[in-house]
Amino acid sequence: MAQNNQNTQLTKVDAFKSLVNTKDMVRRLSSACGTKEAAFQFMASMLDLYEGDNYLQKCDPQKVLMECIKAASLNLPLVKSLGYAYVVPYGNVPTFTIGYKGYIQLALRSGQYRRLNADCIYEGEEITFDRLSGALHIGGEKTSDKAVGYFAYFQLINGFEKTLYMTVEDIQAYAKKYSKAYNNGPWQTEFDAMAKKTVIRQILKYGPMSTEMQEAETMEIKSAEEAAHAEIEAIRASLPELPEAKRR
Repeated sequence: MAQNNQNTQLTKVDAFKSLVNTKDMVRRLSSACGTKEAAFQFMASMLDLYEGDNYLQKCDPQKVLMECIKAASLNLPLVKSLGYAYVVPYGNVPTFTIGYKGYIQLALRSGQYRRLNADCIYEGEEITFDRLSGALHIGGEKTSDKAVGYFAYFQLINGFEKTLYMTVEDIQAYAKKYSKAYNNGPWQTEFDAMAKKTVIRQILKYGPMSTEMQEAETMEIKSAEEAAHAEIEAIRASLPELPEAKRR
């Protein structure tokens, strides 16, 4: 049985390679990435991503490829260590998602942001908030590596500044309300990164949104909704069918 599973995975990896290594894909990625050299680099990152993730290999190779292309269209690398964009499996559904560094990158590309940052506030550090100016000040020294909150800050080229702070409890409440995948996936394994992404996305609502940034948010929301729908359908299909008498 283990050998059969291994063969299935190898078959899917081979299938993914054959989908990636086509002239049409090179043309498509060259258009998205700007040059043929950049396209080949992106193709290599897609192959590394798929070959290195056993859970992603359980997904349909064609669907994984389509999610990868979303990252290419935004010119965001899929290298996990960079943290710009990911394709993660929710069950057997591959889902394109943008990291908080990806949103920062897209905002900076607009040419309207001078500074944009997000980070943790740790135990021991003190937060003071100037209600008049909206400025947030961080003082004290951290006493542990436990995060108690997260902040985001930007300054536009024209000088406008905005700061946002959310406690861990604020982040959890927001995620439970708006994320269909809060109970699994990155929220459970990469909470800090997801929390930083949350404050970045919230603060960007106060700044100029380029067409590319709006497109990125739409892509991510659509991917998440498709994954949630597929998960619901899978659960529904696994339930035993009720006898006719009990349906009435």
